[in-house]
Parts: sequence; C-alpha cells; structure tokens
Amino acid sequence: MIIEVTVPTLPESVSEATLMTWHKKVGEAVARDENLIDLETDKVVLELPAQQAGVLVEIIEQDGATVTSGQLLAKIDTAATAAAPSPAAAPVAAPTPAPAVASTSAAGIALPAAAKLAAEQGVNVGAVAGSGRDGRVLKEDVKSAAAALAAAPALKSAAQTTAPQIIAGGNRTEQRVPMSRLRARIAERLLQSQAENAILTTFNEVNMKPVMDLRNKYKEKFEKEFGVKLGFMSFFVKAAVAALKKYPIVNASVDGTDIVYHGYFDIGIAIGSPRGLVVPILRNTEDMSIAEIEQAIADYAVKAKDGKLALEDLTGGTFSITNGGTFGSMMSTPIINPPQSAILGMHATKERAVVENGQVVVRPMMYLALSYDHRIIDGREAVLTLVAIKDALEDPARLLLDL
Repeated sequence: MIIEVTVPTLPESVSEATLMTWHKKVGEAVARDENLIDLETDKVVLELPAQQAGVLVEIIEQDGATVTSGQLLAKIDTAATAAAPSPAAAPVAAPTPAPAVASTSAAGIALPAAAKLAAEQGVNVGAVAGSGRDGRVLKEDVKSAAAALAAAPALKSAAQTTAPQIIAGGNRTEQRVPMSRLRARIAERLLQSQAENAILTTFNEVNMKPVMDLRNKYKEKFEKEFGVKLGFMSFFVKAAVAALKKYPIVNASVDGTDIVYHGYFDIGIAIGSPRGLVVPILRNTEDMSIAEIEQAIADYAVKAKDGKLALEDLTGGTFSITNGGTFGSMMSTPIINPPQSAILGMHATKERAVVENGQVVVRPMMYLALSYDHRIIDGREAVLTLVAIKDALEDPARLLLDL
C-alpha cells in the first residue's frame, strides 16, 4: 500500500515552511514515527515523522524547497522491504564518500546536506559546533563556518576557493549567506512593528538592592525546595503583572479600529537561541508562583538551545520583557512585538552614586525602558506603568500583598 507524506497543517500565522534535510533516501526502510525530514518555519523547526513503517519509494520535494500545508513531499510503500546490498558489490569501494551519508564529528552529527556542503566548501565538519537538535550540524552551521574561514586569511586554502565570496583585493573578502527563515521573519516583523505602531519609549531607573538582598537570602533554600535557581526575571514578571492590572490598556492590543482588552496576562520572555531571537510565552502568569515562573523560563531556555520549541510556545502573548543587560547593555529602546502594545526592556545592573534622604550612597541601579504604542497608550499610562514596576521591585513585599 502506498501512503503519501504531506506537510502537516501549519498554524494560521505560518503560511509556508522550508525543507531542511531528508534523513532517509529512496529505497531505505522507514520505521513508524521515525523522523523523515525537518521543516523550518519562521518560528520553529518541526519534525515530520512517518505515519507507518515501510520503504521510502519516492521523494517529491528536495532539500531547500518551500512548501505549504498539505503539499505532497514523498511516498512510502508499506508492503515493500528495503533491498539488501549485493554481496558482489560489497568489496567495490567508491572513490569518494557519498555526500548523502551523514558525517559524525566531535561536535555532533552532520546532516547529509550539511556534509555535502562542507565537502564542497572545504569545511572541516569535526570543527563545527552543531546548532540543530541533539547537536546535529545543519547547513547554516556550515555556512557560518565557511564565512569565518573566508574572513581569516591565515586559514585560507585551495579547498575554500569554491566558497561564494567576492574578493575586493588583498585580504578583503566578502561572503553572501542567505537569511534563515526565522531571521527573515524577525526582520519582517520588526519593520512591520515600526511601520504600523506609533512607538515611544519612556525610561526610569530602579534600585535593585531590595530584590538582590531577598534573592541572596533565599536562593539556596529556594533551589533546594523547588529544584530551580532563583533569578531576577520572575520578579520582573510579577512586577509587570501587578502594573498591568493597574493599567490594563498597556496589556491591550489593537485590532483594526478596536481595542482588545485582555483579561489574562500572557508574558513573552525574549530568549536568544542559535537560530535567532525567540519569544516564548508564559501563559496566565497572574496565577503562577515565583517558582513556576523560574521553572518555565528554564525549560524554555533549554528548548530554545536544543531547537525544540513548539509553535504553541511562541504563539500569542499580551506583553513582553527583554533583558539586554545579559549582554551588558546599559540602555536601549526595545521594539514592540506585534500585536502587543508594549514591551519592557531590562538592562545591566551597575553600582552608581544616588541620593537617598539627602545622602549620597552607592546602590546597584538598573535603567528600565518601556516602549509603547502611542495610538492607544497615553504617556500618563506608560509612565505610571513603569513607575509601578519600579515601586514593586524596590519593595518586593508589594508583590505578596498585591499593593
């Protein structure tokens, strides 16, 4: 019986996907639920498992093809069995390794397309760190490695001359690398946000000493009790929710000529991943404890690193928080993540001289930034929201007493 392998139904927000690498060749046996190919959308990488066991008899769409929901990709014969290699042919060795066979290295497994590209561009797969699932080396990893080699004159060799580069003379080289679907989508959404929203940013600063003292006092007991480290993001999530309850317009969104007020608080947390910035959603944060928030963030960080975020992890959200301070940023103006209307930017905590009760003292201070859509949020609500976040962080008891 011949069964068809098709692209699964993609969410409404995802119109198409790109085929990354076939893990099976025509004529090979396929087990039920075995991953056949990875599909890259503008949000996540999806696996396409075989619905039934059999033999892959035909591949319709090749690596790199752009596909849509329901499109035919391949065919599997459930009644066939994979042909065993001919004994007579066994001693005959191919002059070069077949490019379709995955390569292994200390950095992980190079998928067939990545191994082929590495061979073409003279990249040592063993030196490439894989960003794919379970450390697999993807084509994007090979392209990045090839770019790094091209930019380092001391590492140039004859094997690299096939890399697509523009030589302007001497050691000045360039290489053109296509954007990944995720990076292209990020660029599209950021331009859309700036074009469609009337973005303004208001700033304030917060004394982090109360939160830092509280964290230092309980972090060991907290980790022992809940099995997760006590960070700072959970305090910011709780402070943001408290502020959004007071000023619900900041938690709202625009739909045509309507303002949609959300009676829930789904907070997006910006996380860097090997494929780019992703913003997984913490849902119903108003009902979550500090420990539940920290555990959810830790789980998302692992998923992002391993490329295992699901579409539902990235869909929705009423407000976002981004932490540029992780990389040392002192101040920035974050861009709103549509269709949300506001985003909070955290920054690096630095000791600075401040005045308290007429005295100059040194305190660990952080600049906060709130970018908001001025179409529906007035400056008053934006400023008061940021002040409410600041007040909650400088007196964490407010979060317990709901003040």
